[in-house]
Amino acid sequence: MFVREPRLWRHMMNIDWELRETGPADAEHTVLLLPGGMCSAGSYAELMAEPALAELRLVAATLPGHAGAPPPDDYSVENYARLASELAAKLGAEVVLGFSIGASVALEMVVSRAFAGPAVLLGISLSAEDEPAFFRALVRLGSVLGGLPATVLAKGAASMVKRIEVSGDRQAELREDFRKNVPRHMREGLREYVRWLHRHDRPAERLCQAGVPTWIVHAEKGDGGLTDDERRILEECPRAHLVTLPGDVFFMPNEAPGPIADVIVEAVRSAAASATAG
Repeated sequence: MFVREPRLWRHMMNIDWELRETGPADAEHTVLLLPGGMCSAGSYAELMAEPALAELRLVAATLPGHAGAPPPDDYSVENYARLASELAAKLGAEVVLGFSIGASVALEMVVSRAFAGPAVLLGISLSAEDEPAFFRALVRLGSVLGGLPATVLAKGAASMVKRIEVSGDRQAELREDFRKNVPRHMREGLREYVRWLHRHDRPAERLCQAGVPTWIVHAEKGDGGLTDDERRILEECPRAHLVTLPGDVFFMPNEAPGPIADVIVEAVRSAAASATAG
């Protein structure tokens, strides 16, 4: 595996992207990886080390304002999608993968037609009903309590890192990501995320109508899910592929890198087939 050192890249929108890259620099295919909320590009280390992905160029990018990264001027998911789409174009990425909030950004990239796909969406919530009630309640409290609820969420997520079967040093790295978060930045980011969850009445239909090959990956337990109506719509959608990981999985890229790598390979093959047909 070829690993390059973390680096900052000044993007055309004056955003400093922290990038982590693996694979051959001249690889035929490039995949952009967008981390979950409060996580850095380094959170994808287990996935990026999968042998099945060794021939791909994988570039993970910390979302602005997360894990201590410089914040954006606009925390809306739509703005994140614009920024990430421009980054994907600069990198020449053919596939985008996102986890949790990163998956919401990836979805917005394809439904806005700013990115042509394919897309892999890990543990995505399409609507407010897909997120736990306690999470939504904590985010709402941010308007009264400032950054305290975001701090509580970060500490709670950090405490769950112990479930990941990696070394103690690696667990410490992942916990440090959550400690780096600036509460006021996360308050704004989480508030805009919850607003986005309420923005569209039929989000599953919106995804299907984008017409982009999309893999929606959830675990049987642990990472949220879809409403029955959302699942029905996506099961009937010709370009959507629902994948269910067995068991209880919360940090999907860290706990189930092998099955997710297989999905990435499938998405890359889809992108290659579309390019050949075009």
